[in-house]
Amino acid sequence: MYEIQPKKLMIINILDILKKYSDEDHRLAQKDIIELLKRDYNMTVDRKSVKSNLMNLIEAGYHINYSEITRSGKDGEENTVLTDWYLTHDFTVSELRLLIDGLLFSEHIPYRQRMQLIKKLEGLSSVYFRSKVKHIYSVSDSSISNAQLFYTVDILDEAIEKKKQVEFEYCSYDVDKKLHPRKGSDGKIRKYVVNPYQMAVTSGRYYLICNYDKYDNIANYRIDRIKNIRILDTAAKPFENTQSKKYGLDLSEHITEHIYMFSSDIIQVKFRANRYIINDVIDYFGKAAEITDITDNDCIVRVRISEEDMFKWAVQYSDHAAIISPVSLRERVIEALKSALNNYSK
Repeated sequence: MYEIQPKKLMIINILDILKKYSDEDHRLAQKDIIELLKRDYNMTVDRKSVKSNLMNLIEAGYHINYSEITRSGKDGEENTVLTDWYLTHDFTVSELRLLIDGLLFSEHIPYRQRMQLIKKLEGLSSVYFRSKVKHIYSVSDSSISNAQLFYTVDILDEAIEKKKQVEFEYCSYDVDKKLHPRKGSDGKIRKYVVNPYQMAVTSGRYYLICNYDKYDNIANYRIDRIKNIRILDTAAKPFENTQSKKYGLDLSEHITEHIYMFSSDIIQVKFRANRYIINDVIDYFGKAAEITDITDNDCIVRVRISEEDMFKWAVQYSDHAAIISPVSLRERVIEALKSALNNYSK
């Protein structure tokens, strides 16, 4: 039970009640608000004060809704009564469920942080929504994550805004399932200095699109594998000074051409695909994929993509698709499949 509060806090408490206990399906009469003020805030008020504060909140721009009904008084006169008060929340129940589902399947975000964010999202709606999503906590944490992720994203955002270089350690997992910084030939932890240009989320992972300071090509780094990042005082190399497009970075096109976010040359690829994997083709290559020579069984697909990304996709889908050109990439895939067969023959 709260201590007795000054009347000037009534408007804040009423707003808090509307946020917690009202939505389109759960509306409050003035007597309900009076009871909740008494129960939750130890505040005794009358209907006139409640109505006055509700109207002040509406005047202040809060999306508070109500109904008007007409009742006959004891003297026979008809009176208009305002009732069924509720707050229109910033997010609908469906929108919140979508955001929560997205967090639950975002394995790049540490489990504890996911749960904290979900708690905050629940607070954006009424208590009735919270009771409906309580079962999400049965989801176990089977992911391996970098707890520095959000901090790293913040630092990168600041560096991109200020056009500054960043320095960080880049990590890889070992058999102990822990991230370990990569080391140089001298055995010391390697420091990466890059010029950051953009961040992107693809295939459920955060990536940094940047330029490694020693070279002029564009590189992609998994942000969840970056640790101990810091902003340098040195200015970042302008994107125009890299081997990039004449008019700057086209993020959408870059992601389309790098489905696995490998950094390699962009090439034109022609391959034959079984028709039953067209869903997968569109999922990976997007609607820019050119599909021709369609038969009942297969078709020819032409795409513009990173060579490394195409190599990985072709190996993964070798049972359902075959590269036609370039011949060098086709032969590379054949060699990889031969090697895989030899590996399974041991």
